[in-house]
Amino acid sequence: MKVINMRADRLISILLLLQNKGKLTTKELAKELEVAERTIHRDMEALSAAGIPVIAERGKFGGWRLLDQYRTKLTGLKENEWMSLFISPSFQLLADLGLSKDWQKARQKILASFPNALKKNVHDVWNRIHVDTTQWGHSPGKIESFKILQQAIWEERKLQMKYERADRECIERIVEPLGLVAKGSAWYLVASSNENIRSYRASRIISVILLTDVFSRPDDFDLVQYWSHSTQEFIKSLPKYEVDVEISPSIVQRIKFTGRFVRVLKMDIPAESEWTPASLCFETEQEAKEYILGFANQIRIIRPIRLRKQIYDMAKRLVDFYEREGSI
Repeated sequence: MKVINMRADRLISILLLLQNKGKLTTKELAKELEVAERTIHRDMEALSAAGIPVIAERGKFGGWRLLDQYRTKLTGLKENEWMSLFISPSFQLLADLGLSKDWQKARQKILASFPNALKKNVHDVWNRIHVDTTQWGHSPGKIESFKILQQAIWEERKLQMKYERADRECIERIVEPLGLVAKGSAWYLVASSNENIRSYRASRIISVILLTDVFSRPDDFDLVQYWSHSTQEFIKSLPKYEVDVEISPSIVQRIKFTGRFVRVLKMDIPAESEWTPASLCFETEQEAKEYILGFANQIRIIRPIRLRKQIYDMAKRLVDFYEREGSI
């Protein structure tokens, strides 16, 4: 049965490739499908016997093709609707889910049903819009237990999980997995434990055991709604340390392109001195000191005043350190 299914999939792939690309040689088809050329010849005989109008053209520019009339047309879709189907998703997230090859096959099947006049427009979408969720200088970590997480979610089976919290404490817990959420390039497991629903960063899951026990998924649970509410509550709970500053013209654009340690609450029109008044928000006072010190004399602190003295002391200790080292 498995062999029959494999051949059926291959025959469909041949049909879609010919519809999408027009003409392909036996060698090109064999390379695309990773089979021997004689296998392609047998497949073509099978397609012909099934009534598919496959034509073999001889000569230097020959190859296999379908009669032009043999194709289905996708109708009823507006331009923005079919464009939305062909905007490439995050390849990294698809790979994490083990769906990248399936997505490519699905895209080929949809494309095969488009009339020739629209196919160029589809390729233009691929060449003009690309979604990349990975971060600069960041290599996505491999999550060993990812397949088990997916299996538990689909089969509604409980997991025994060992998890490392943000404070490095390790806990063990039996959870009922409800869904997976991708935030940027990071995955989070949403799961229930003792009727409390929490989010767990997948990369911090040390080990999982798929249990035989099943659970009943809550009928009223909405993953998107839960994540939106959870995110808002998390942002509200973050500690805040606000600083009023003036920013040198030379670094205004860099400050606008902020990183993970600071948020720009507001940025006013530059003063006569050309320095720009702004309000910055940090999670802690220590992060504020380290961040502002990194810009040396390009950020002037207005409030709180005590932060000036603290950064001055830090800078003085740094100068004293290198003077004692004799490296200046």
